[in-house]
Amino acid sequence: MSESAKRFVTSQLDKIGVIVNGPNPWDPQVHNDRLWGRLLRDGTLGLGESYMEGWWDAAALDQFLFRLISGNIQNAFPKDLAVMWSVARGRLLNLQRLHVTEVGEKHYDIGNDLYAAMLDARMIYSCGYWKNATDLDAAQEAKLDLICRKVGLAPGMCILDIGSGWGGFLQFAAERYGVSGVGVTVSKEQAALANARTAGLPVETRLLDYQALDGQFDRIISIGMFEHVGYKNYRAYFEKAASLLKPDGLMLLHSIGGHTSTTHGDPWSEKYIFPNGMLPSIAQIGKAVEGLFVMEDWHNFGADYDRTLMAWRDRFDAAWPSLDSEKYDTRFQRMWRYYLSSFAAMFRARSISLWQVVLSPHGVPGGYQSVR
Repeated sequence: MSESAKRFVTSQLDKIGVIVNGPNPWDPQVHNDRLWGRLLRDGTLGLGESYMEGWWDAAALDQFLFRLISGNIQNAFPKDLAVMWSVARGRLLNLQRLHVTEVGEKHYDIGNDLYAAMLDARMIYSCGYWKNATDLDAAQEAKLDLICRKVGLAPGMCILDIGSGWGGFLQFAAERYGVSGVGVTVSKEQAALANARTAGLPVETRLLDYQALDGQFDRIISIGMFEHVGYKNYRAYFEKAASLLKPDGLMLLHSIGGHTSTTHGDPWSEKYIFPNGMLPSIAQIGKAVEGLFVMEDWHNFGADYDRTLMAWRDRFDAAWPSLDSEKYDTRFQRMWRYYLSSFAAMFRARSISLWQVVLSPHGVPGGYQSVR
């Protein structure tokens, strides 16, 4: 089995210019020959787990993964049990509503020290806007300002941030545009730090599921949260947003998106990074907003996420020696580097995108003017 599995895998790698134990920085160096059978059995889950366990390395991990993704090598492999189980769970269960707080507990609560070291000064955990930026802090400030300009923030407005993280957008909008606001998150660690960081500003972060919200808001923002909603809940999400938005308001949705409609996520990412996460498609978003909103603008700057993720990885690598080794062991280090590298590779290969969608309840009178 192992020899035939090795021949199959290496033949697929040959097609995309990858040499096992080769001289290029993207060539994988294999330390355990059980890898080949594991890849055929477990697919992407096995690839990620075997890296975490030290079965293989690549000096330029992101470049190796980019070649796998851009070469569509996964299509040549047989369907594995991990994918089939992911598909079945996604169709049979509504895990995003059954386990509303799970992603907060398993991902966002793992340690504010880690995120503070990896992210920019405002702790923005989403794609930066690199159009005129040369560093991570500038790219994130540019993204926040882009959002504010897209929805026409003005002093005195009250805004809602669904999935508000560590409060960075609320802080920016209050300081620069004179608004008040409410943010919601399912992460205890995020809520505590967000409120500490925004003390003295007319904003607050609540530890709350978005479906429990009430009130009326001039603007609604949702940055990097929709990937946790789940396809069975897309319509309910927008129905809730529509009920919270004033008739003359605007909503901006900032989300990673997939290019085909799916009902599940990637097995490795679901298990280790984003429990129950999945990427919406254009068709799924379109169906979910139909009759509720007018789509005013759709902006794709997914290529910028590659640069953002690599900046996070560089900062993570630089901070690693100073992080608590009892909280974050070597397996965690490899898992986290694989996470950042694999997502960077997907955006580089343009297999996934980053969208900002501006929505209005009834259409902006006279037309919406796109902002870039």
